[in-house]
Amino acid sequence: MEKVIAYFSTLEQRPLERMALLVGGLLLFWIIEGAIPLVKLQYRNTKFRHALVNFGFTVMHLIIHTGLAVFIVLLSDWCRSAGFGMVYWFNANVWGAILIGVLALDFSSWLVHWVMHKNPYLWRYHLIHHSDNKVDVTTGLRHHPGDSLLRGIFFLLLIFVSGAPMYSVMIYQTLVVITTAFTHANISLPPLLDKTLSYVLVSPNMHKVHHHWMQPYTDSNYGAVFSIWDRLFQTFSTLHPSKIKYGLDRYYPNEKDEDFLDLLKDPFVKKRP
Repeated sequence: MEKVIAYFSTLEQRPLERMALLVGGLLLFWIIEGAIPLVKLQYRNTKFRHALVNFGFTVMHLIIHTGLAVFIVLLSDWCRSAGFGMVYWFNANVWGAILIGVLALDFSSWLVHWVMHKNPYLWRYHLIHHSDNKVDVTTGLRHHPGDSLLRGIFFLLLIFVSGAPMYSVMIYQTLVVITTAFTHANISLPPLLDKTLSYVLVSPNMHKVHHHWMQPYTDSNYGAVFSIWDRLFQTFSTLHPSKIKYGLDRYYPNEKDEDFLDLLKDPFVKKRP
């Protein structure tokens, strides 16, 4: 356990290793979704062209969160030195610190996601993620820079509240990278396995409901790693995969879901009710 803690405590200092985890997860599920696809996706041009658009947003997302990493480290270290946050208030041991940190940060993911769906202005940025008409593993990090920045702010807020030490933060970030690739991947799991997973974790079919083009399904299943928040706050919903259609029923033209520049500027030029 000491080796695990030591590894994750310094992982933020090894960006190439973290990048390898991200790329490795994407490649793994890219291969799996090719072998056992949930649906046969008819790409507008090619799967590679679709991936390039999403990777453009992924690069910006990573740049923003790399910059925020400095504040994450400083805040986590301050909480430790000041004894501030739930980890220290409850005098938690290593396992307790991991549990508190991971759950708190996963709640930050759920909360910021819910807020972006409920606030019309913030929704302008988040809808870029939902505008993808072909949801696959590359959709997972298709976030407008405004969306990415807000996620970082909420992440910092829950570090402040929880007092999560760096090893707990990095364990969660590793989990969420892998889970994001898994839940967005166009893969077909046995229905019983998918349903069983969804009692605790966000499963692929559960998250695909969130990408259904019509409300209220779009406004459900906000979880990132754990499904407990959606069940607790009654935002959990189900829909058979055969009935799911990706995209948006309004807000953005579906035929322009691969127009990178239009997607990038869209939150600033369109007026929405």
